[in-house]
Amino acid sequence: MSALAPTLEAFFTNRLINQRHASQHTIAAYRDTLRLLLRFAAERSGTPPSDLDISDLGAPLIGAFLDHLEHERGNSVRTRNARLAAIRSLFHYAALNHPEHAAMIQRVLSIPPKRFDRALVSFLTEAELDALLNAPDRATWTGRRDHTLILLAAQTGLRASELIKLSRSDLHLGHGPHVNCLGKGRKQRITPLTPTTVTILREWLREREGQPDEPLFPTRTGNTLSRDALEHRLAKHATAAAQRCPQLHGKRITAHVLRHTAAMRLLQAGVDARSSRSGSATNKPKRRRSTSTPTSPSKSKPSPEPRPPRSHPADTAHPTRSSRSSRPCDYADLTRAKTTAPPAIPTPHRHNPNIGIERAAPPLRDRPDDPSNGPPRPR
Repeated sequence: MSALAPTLEAFFTNRLINQRHASQHTIAAYRDTLRLLLRFAAERSGTPPSDLDISDLGAPLIGAFLDHLEHERGNSVRTRNARLAAIRSLFHYAALNHPEHAAMIQRVLSIPPKRFDRALVSFLTEAELDALLNAPDRATWTGRRDHTLILLAAQTGLRASELIKLSRSDLHLGHGPHVNCLGKGRKQRITPLTPTTVTILREWLREREGQPDEPLFPTRTGNTLSRDALEHRLAKHATAAAQRCPQLHGKRITAHVLRHTAAMRLLQAGVDARSSRSGSATNKPKRRRSTSTPTSPSKSKPSPEPRPPRSHPADTAHPTRSSRSSRPCDYADLTRAKTTAPPAIPTPHRHNPNIGIERAAPPLRDRPDDPSNGPPRPR
């Protein structure tokens, strides 16, 4: 038996599941990548997958596999880099257990990810969002479901995976209405709901009866809505909304676009950009003096004219080293004034150690040791 088979099994069971506690989506993505790689290597070398060795998966074969994904399978650069990340994770694990293949593993790990242009994700204006919300036929059950789903996505900014995983128990429509979800990175997110969204969700829950653990937006058969089905419904309603709103022509609307729409609405409402980006927009935004938004003109009062700075009495006195003046001879005049002034006569001081302060000594005629005062007075 080759060393590749036990390494693959230990990579999934020991590395991903026990050590890293990876999610089921990560395990499924790594499984699909390695399945495609083994199939490509078997077709290229003519060796069955069970007989393949680690040495058969060298850097030239990995590079050819990545080119096969882009040109023959039509995958994007993002997908190509995701497949490469899964392969690198496997070879990082194999380097610890098989040092005899260290040189070949190092060449595979040196394959860099391909750079690509990042497209700017658009967002919907209020008019475009209203057209999209009115596109579903609310006379049907699926239309009411899609209308509620789009409204919730545009108000909360939840991801597609978070939307389809919502259950009835994740909604809290009582005092302080909010939606609770476990999102990307296994982070618990709590997002408040507006009164309009709460009203629509109450009507949907009244119609959608079931157990608390059942999905909030199910299919006709009661199962969880898939991601592909969600994107298909959004594309269908976007095509219908484009007939009413010409601005939607040529704009691809996805769940990520609705997420950006929710972020832009928060920015226009005065929420901090860092709060909306990190998903912590549940905090109340601080009040601002100006309520101007990108779509509405500012109505703030004009600021009063600035007052002239007050002059300090020391500014009108003799110039000093730190005083600002355009006269080049200020410092010379100051030096001349100091030299012509009469020297001050120092006043004798006496220190009282009992009190810890200095005080001026009394005049000479008031001292008891002065002979001009006469004999000392009896006590």
